[in-house]
Amino acid sequence: MPSVICQITESPSTAGSTQPVRTARVQLHHAGKFNAMSRAMWLQLRDVFVDLQAQTQVVNPLRCVLIEGADGHFCAGGDIAEYPAFRFEQHALRAFHEETVWGALAAMLALDCPLIAAIDGNCMGAGLEISSCCDIRLATAASRYGAPIGKLGFPMAPREAALLARTLGETCARSILLEAAIYNAADMLQRGFLTRIVADTPALQAECQQAINRMCGLSPASARLNKQTLRALCAATQSTPLTDPYAYASSPEHREGITAFLEKRPPRF
Repeated sequence: MPSVICQITESPSTAGSTQPVRTARVQLHHAGKFNAMSRAMWLQLRDVFVDLQAQTQVVNPLRCVLIEGADGHFCAGGDIAEYPAFRFEQHALRAFHEETVWGALAAMLALDCPLIAAIDGNCMGAGLEISSCCDIRLATAASRYGAPIGKLGFPMAPREAALLARTLGETCARSILLEAAIYNAADMLQRGFLTRIVADTPALQAECQQAINRMCGLSPASARLNKQTLRALCAATQSTPLTDPYAYASSPEHREGITAFLEKRPPRF
């Protein structure tokens, strides 16, 4: 069953503290679909990060969170098989993006401790958005990035597009959205999206653990204040679109793009 799994672990402090060091690992699971996000998974992701944020406010706060995908892939996007059930009605489409998807992404962005993305395999669409909410992005050389939703006949929702433009840079975001460009890890490192790349999955796990160890040796209060400052700076630059961004819900191209994907044929736009 598609799911988002969270595990909090405690380990002895190496800095002489009597309190254990608390970290969390979040894993996306959707077998057979490269961890594509279902609507239920988005809701689970929101709930997981709301709970994790509460754990940053206790006496012995959570020091770091890592998010990854199962079975060699981060996340291949949204679960397109679900789309015909709700995407063609404007109210349902708006609720999906503004409440379900953005609810989860906003909960990730609100986390007051460092958040690491461990990226392997496909990081597409929803995966790109989820990883964009992270502070540190570590990846294997074989990872791939994009959001080819133009082939499905719909644009990216405004707040999600703004998130990508901030983390990818506007030039790269335009290429991904307007050309359906797919980038490799070296490309994304050069563009500043990735923090570091490593050779393979075992090396990725080792690199993530080293990053966690470094973060756990730093002041949690400083991390919390740094994240709050960076959030405030991002919020100051955001603007609201002037037109209704979901008016395309019942458009022919929207229906054709999703139908063509599910029928495994090229779209006829």
